[in-house]
Amino acid sequence: MSEAWIIDVCRTPRGVGKVGKGALAGMHPQQLGATVLKAIAERNSLDTADVDDVIWGTSMQLGAQGGDLGRMAALDAGYDYKSSGMTLDRYCGSGITTTNLGAATIMAGFADLVVAGGTEMMSTYAAAMGSRSPFMDSGNTRLRANHPQSNQGVCADAIATLENIPRRALDELALVSQQRAARAIEEGRFSKSLIPVYDVDGTLLLDTEEFPRPQTTMESLESLAPSFAGIADIALDENGTTFRQLILQKFPDLEIEHVHHAGNSSGVVDGAAAVLLASPEYAKAHGLTPRARVVTSVNMGDDPTLMLNAPVPAARKALAKANMTFDDLDLIEINEAFAVVTEKFLRDTDVDREKVNPNGGAMALGHPIGATGAILIGTLLDELERTDKQVGLVTMCAAGGMAPAVIIERI
Repeated sequence: MSEAWIIDVCRTPRGVGKVGKGALAGMHPQQLGATVLKAIAERNSLDTADVDDVIWGTSMQLGAQGGDLGRMAALDAGYDYKSSGMTLDRYCGSGITTTNLGAATIMAGFADLVVAGGTEMMSTYAAAMGSRSPFMDSGNTRLRANHPQSNQGVCADAIATLENIPRRALDELALVSQQRAARAIEEGRFSKSLIPVYDVDGTLLLDTEEFPRPQTTMESLESLAPSFAGIADIALDENGTTFRQLILQKFPDLEIEHVHHAGNSSGVVDGAAAVLLASPEYAKAHGLTPRARVVTSVNMGDDPTLMLNAPVPAARKALAKANMTFDDLDLIEINEAFAVVTEKFLRDTDVDREKVNPNGGAMALGHPIGATGAILIGTLLDELERTDKQVGLVTMCAAGGMAPAVIIERI
């Protein structure tokens, strides 16, 4: 079986995901995806006719993000039409999954050159969905009866309550995320992967992260009202079923303490990222220098009612497949969907906090759903190189109670 080599990763800055406020919010998602696809090809002098597949992640495939965004963005980027493309949805885990599938295809000998990644423009959500959420669909009452799935923020609060994790611990983690992100930006730690975004007329739209709030303090975090207390009691159907009741179906005695807010939850942003993968044979024949290899990748399911608890078992599964332990990992990136996801991971694994999200995470930088996994792979690889370390893992929770994970090793 062949190895799968990571040749390069690039990404856009993350723009605030609100129309009228975010620098990228006026773009078409296809155009944003094309930005990174064009950059990854130009940075590596690719003959795009050789690209076997563009495997793309986009979670909310409605409205402007509907259709096969991977194929259309590749065409928009000027790729040869011989290069095929597909688009998939594993919710937040889409960007890791596209990379894992691309690596698996190469390792199986079915492809030699794949571009993976994703695009998510959360600024398009309001127009595409109105006030609806995929977790508010009462059409499949049988699934809801067997596997009630609530709002993710309410799930985060429920997990914090069950795990006895206080709000102060979550706010402290959010502050660390902001501080680390501010330091990373100031020191240019993201510069290797970051590319500017231009409008079709050549106007620069964004060349740095738009979401971080480096002025954040514990006092400012403590002043924020919980975000999900009201949402928990919204009536979802004609029977008056609420998000809170969906969790109480499984945990009837739980009195949820609402501890998550805008400061310790991931930011709503727009962004895109691309990962270039190649077989060793293709890379050597075409002068492509590998930066890392994919050691292993896995997927893991967990309780869909709590929804956010799969990263720890996913990480353990990946380590078992690689015959490693947490001590073998130099760095870990776990998506900060909500502070409790990362805090629970840290407590359950007892890993050194200094090697987890050393440059901040989604609480400070934002979480463009289908793109985040690819972004984190690039962030991990850049930091491994910067600190001259060797092995790292990326994982993240995904709706439905899932988590993909990937371990990479520098070459």
